[in-house]
Amino acid sequence: MSFTFDPLPQPVVGPGEFVFAAVGLDHPHIDGMTQGLLDAGGTLALVHDPDPAKVAAFTARFPQVRVADSEGQVLEDPRIRLVASAAVAADRAPLGVRVLEAGKDFFADKPAITTLDQLEAAREATVRTGGIFAVYYGERLTSESALLAGQLIDRGAIGRVLQVAAFGPHRLGTGRPEWFFDPESYGGILCDIGSHNFEQMLHFTGATDGEIVSATVANYAHAETPGLQDFGDAHVVLDNGTTGYVRVDWFTPAGIDVFGDGRTIILGTEGYIELRKYIDIATGNGGNQVLLVDQDGQHRFDATGMTGYPYFGRLIRDCLDRTEIAMTQAHAFKAAELSIRAQVSARVLAQPPAGL
Repeated sequence: MSFTFDPLPQPVVGPGEFVFAAVGLDHPHIDGMTQGLLDAGGTLALVHDPDPAKVAAFTARFPQVRVADSEGQVLEDPRIRLVASAAVAADRAPLGVRVLEAGKDFFADKPAITTLDQLEAAREATVRTGGIFAVYYGERLTSESALLAGQLIDRGAIGRVLQVAAFGPHRLGTGRPEWFFDPESYGGILCDIGSHNFEQMLHFTGATDGEIVSATVANYAHAETPGLQDFGDAHVVLDNGTTGYVRVDWFTPAGIDVFGDGRTIILGTEGYIELRKYIDIATGNGGNQVLLVDQDGQHRFDATGMTGYPYFGRLIRDCLDRTEIAMTQAHAFKAAELSIRAQVSARVLAQPPAGL
C-alpha cells in the first residue's frame, strides 16, 4: 500500500511582517516556542522577565532580541502582534488576559490554565476582545511522529478512531525550581503533563467534549517534595462515543537516554497506530517511530524530517487573518478544561506522611 503525505511547511511571512515578544521565561519550552515562530517567518522584537539570568540565557540564544524594562513596555508596543510565554504555570492565564486586553494575541506554554476560574476568565477575554489565546501542546505540535499519524488518520489508514491511549513518562532530574513542586503553581500532574494527552485524545478522535470517568494521582516515592505528584492517570469518555486513557509519571529510569519514553496508541476500526515518540527502546531506530498495522500488513515510518512543524506558521496566519486553522479556540480550551477537571476529581492514592 502506498502512502502520500503533506509537503513540509515553509515560512508564511517575511521579515517584519509578524512581530512578537516573549514574556515569562520560567520554563525552557519558551525556546522551542520562539524558534518555531522564527522558523515560520516571525520577527522576535522584545523579551521581558524579572530574572536577569533567564533574560541573559534567552538573549544568548536569540541575540537579535531587545530587552524590555517591563511587561508594560511590551504590551504598549504597537509593533507586537503576539506575546509568547512560559511563565510559572499558574501565572500564564492571568498574563494572557492582560495581553488580550492590550489588543494582542497570546501564546502560552502548557498548562496555560490551572484552575476553572482561570479558564472562565480566559474564555471571557477571548470573546470580549476577539483575541487568540493559543496553547503550546508540544507533545503533538512538535512531534513529527504524532503529526505523521494525524496525516495517516486523515487519509483513513485505520478507519474510524475508537480510542487514544497516551503515556507521558518524564524524568524528574535535578535543578527544578521551587514552583515546580507547588501544586498551586504547577496545577497538578494531570493538569500539567496530562494536558498534552487530553489534547491528543480530542484531536485524534475528532471529539469536542468529554467526561472524566475516573482519575487518580499519587506521590508514591518523593516524600522529600510532598507537593509533587509523581503519578496520575485518567479514563475519559468523549462526546462522539470514543474513549481516552492517559497515564503520566515521573519514574523514567536512568537507563534510558531521553527524558521519557512517550508513547501513544490509537485504535481504529480498520487498524491501529503506535507512536514511539522519543525512543524505540533496545533498537537503533531513534524516536519519531510510527508503527501502523492495517488490513494489508505491518508498516513502520521514521517520521523524522517528514512533517516539520506546521502549527507555527498556521498560528501566525491565524493571528493575521483572524482564522482558526492552527487550532480552534474551543479545542485549546477544552483540552485545558478536561485536564483541570481530571485533576480536581482525582482520587489521591498515596501521599507522603503528614509532617514530612
